[in-house]
Amino acid sequence: MATSSRFQVYVLAFCATLLIQSGCYGHSVHQRKHAALFIFGGSTFDVGNNNYINTSNYFKANFFPYGETFFSHPTGRFSDGRLISDIIAEYADLPMIPPYLQPGFDNYTNGVNFASAGAGALAETHQGFALDLKTQLGYFKNVEKQLRHRLGEVEAHTLLSQAVYLIAIGSNDYVAFITNSSSFESRSHEEYVGMVTGNITNVIKEIYKKGGRKFGIKGIENLGCIPGLRTVKPGNTSTCNEEVNAISKLHNRVLAKVLEELKGQLQDFIYSNPNFYSYANDVVNNPSKHGFKEGKMACCGSGPYRGISSCGGKRGGMTEYQLCDNVTDYVYFDSGHPTERYNQKLSKLWWSHTPDVTARYFNLKELFEV
Repeated sequence: MATSSRFQVYVLAFCATLLIQSGCYGHSVHQRKHAALFIFGGSTFDVGNNNYINTSNYFKANFFPYGETFFSHPTGRFSDGRLISDIIAEYADLPMIPPYLQPGFDNYTNGVNFASAGAGALAETHQGFALDLKTQLGYFKNVEKQLRHRLGEVEAHTLLSQAVYLIAIGSNDYVAFITNSSSFESRSHEEYVGMVTGNITNVIKEIYKKGGRKFGIKGIENLGCIPGLRTVKPGNTSTCNEEVNAISKLHNRVLAKVLEELKGQLQDFIYSNPNFYSYANDVVNNPSKHGFKEGKMACCGSGPYRGISSCGGKRGGMTEYQLCDNVTDYVYFDSGHPTERYNQKLSKLWWSHTPDVTARYFNLKELFEV
């Protein structure tokens, strides 16, 4: 009996010394603080900010059938369910990160989402209809000031330096570039990519000045293969828009280079920059290999490959649209956005750094834990 008592004392002392997270005898003795998550980008990360701005329905997804699976109602997300940013938050043991413009929300200790559908790294991309990257940065600076006011300098600095900053932007800039003849004729691909990546770099530097150190910067997938940018050749032979794909690949190369340069310039700057391009291309062209049945046609929309952005019947007078029977069979939900199932696959790759993807320096799991 005495031996047993002494053993319990030793165990309790050991637990108290280590402050283990799981606790002893089933009781938690220390609660680990989670790293916050701050999110910037366009429609692939927008969880509802555009619900609260004066924009057209083309840049909104707050109507059926968006959100039909996971949420059972539209939330403003351009998908049937969750986005990559939602799933990453779950992996990081965080609650879903709400949109910055959500009325009544002002507790930023877990982070906040600034992303806006249609947004570009360039202010002129969909100007007046979306919150461009610089505007999102301005909102972040407001949050940073509030955190310092509420938490004090020391605690706010700790939160900001331990937080992870997710950025996914550029696709809208390139679609606008390719489809805008005057812009296309006046600038080379290299010049335009330099402008986009330059703005991304500037925003990263500004976040760094406010304390940010850990960044997840997503490259661009095979943008020319989304249903909305496919063309149909005679004989029903489909092809991707290879010009858009070429500029996507150029963006990824330049972005990787500028991030490498930043790492040499900014002390303690660490990042994850996965290359999803080849993986995404394989999923689209060999969907059955990845558990899908359809990689080219969207689940929701109209026209060839349901590539016309009519999903929900509320855009530009386009009231008619088709909706697939089983969304989990599809890679794309609408003309330009993935299904939750595809988002889950990309999120898992980015989080766990499997051999399918070469991430630079860190995967997201490592970023959260470092």
